[in-house]
Amino acid sequence: MTSIPTTVPEKKLHDENEPQIPVVEETAASGPIVEGKTVGTPYADDAKFKLRDVEVFYGESRAIKSVSLDIASNEVIAFIGPSGCGKSTFLRCLNRMNDSIDICRVKGTLELDGQDLYDPRQDVVELRARVGMVFQKPNPFPKSIYDNVAYGPRIHGLANRKSELDDIVESSLRKAGLWDEVKDRLDATATGMSGGQQQRLCIARTIAVSPEVVLMDEPCSALDPIATAKVEELIAELSESYTIVIVTHSMQQAARVSHRTAYFHLGHLVEVNDTSTVFTAPEHEMTESYITGRFG
Repeated sequence: MTSIPTTVPEKKLHDENEPQIPVVEETAASGPIVEGKTVGTPYADDAKFKLRDVEVFYGESRAIKSVSLDIASNEVIAFIGPSGCGKSTFLRCLNRMNDSIDICRVKGTLELDGQDLYDPRQDVVELRARVGMVFQKPNPFPKSIYDNVAYGPRIHGLANRKSELDDIVESSLRKAGLWDEVKDRLDATATGMSGGQQQRLCIARTIAVSPEVVLMDEPCSALDPIATAKVEELIAELSESYTIVIVTHSMQQAARVSHRTAYFHLGHLVEVNDTSTVFTAPEHEMTESYITGRFG
């Protein structure tokens, strides 16, 4: 993983006496944002996700505006941007979590390994097994630690015998860095675990069904620094086997864990590039203004 400074030197973008907050429709250093422009697609031939002209509406309000993006296999890509910029909305398009919102409509082309995610014939349950999700707040089931991890493999028929299920549970907990902490109390209620342990348990529950992609929506926002560090270490390890898409408000976290970073603003994808480039030499003025703290 590229080592990136967590403090980015600020460049003077405007006269210090006349601070300006960039607006997405204005022309900035790299030119105007063009709707539908594919800002960065270096994996177009073999992308895990191929997303073109994606728009998301809540009723008549357009929350995502003609976003095009490719996401590669086994990469960690971080979505950053101000609150309400569309990061989580765009993330939830990738496993159709937005389907649960009645007024939400998704337009555009969204493909996973060349398959249309929004094809009416698409089995959403199967899709969400392939594209798992870890939420902002840990949400373990009110069951034992063992049953939390075993739940997905049971309903998807991934184990025919108890010994196979035991192996899946142990393997998933090991990958989540939890096995040594809980192996002697697998029958204990998951809700009695610490917040950091609960979040790692939710990650173990997600990977127990052998997904190809793990989506993480601010997975560390409710955790203390020690628990956050453990989850970040886990992300680095999991990226060897999974594609990981993470939404985060922490630019330091994006710098630590991701290969690429995508900056969103008011529903637009402003810039996506190697994380080192985004944080040290961003192409767009708005990106630079955000990472240097001028707005956001």
